[in-house]
Amino acid sequence: MYYINREQLEQLLEFLPVISDACEQLKDNWNGTLLDGLAQERILHLAIESVTDVGSLLIDAFMMRDASSYEDIVEILLGENVFAREIGEPLIELVKLRKPLVQEYMKLDRDGLHPLIGDLPAILKEFAPSVRQFVRKELGE
Repeated sequence: MYYINREQLEQLLEFLPVISDACEQLKDNWNGTLLDGLAQERILHLAIESVTDVGSLLIDAFMMRDASSYEDIVEILLGENVFAREIGEPLIELVKLRKPLVQEYMKLDRDGLHPLIGDLPAILKEFAPSVRQFVRKELGE
């Protein structure tokens, strides 16, 4: 029998609209300022951490193979059909930003709006219901 901390999972999934709203606000009000660039980095970082935290919960709960990297978390979920490839591919691109955001932040170009900022609201809107549906299916609900 599988066990997943559904309260923790729901907290993570319920935070995704906050990230989506921040993406939309930043996109609508982008001026290319340093503050905009830093806000963009934080939004992307929160999106990465939220997606990989959800992924880690699912991997542990449903005894999927161990992930070797942040990208691998998303690839495992994609392979387990947690969500469609149309969601998985941009999430892999998102997660690839983690290293530059947390380790190479002093070198980042902060002048332009990252394309994922515009795409994330739609991706995250599909991600949460896909995860919930997968959990229900796996638990036989």
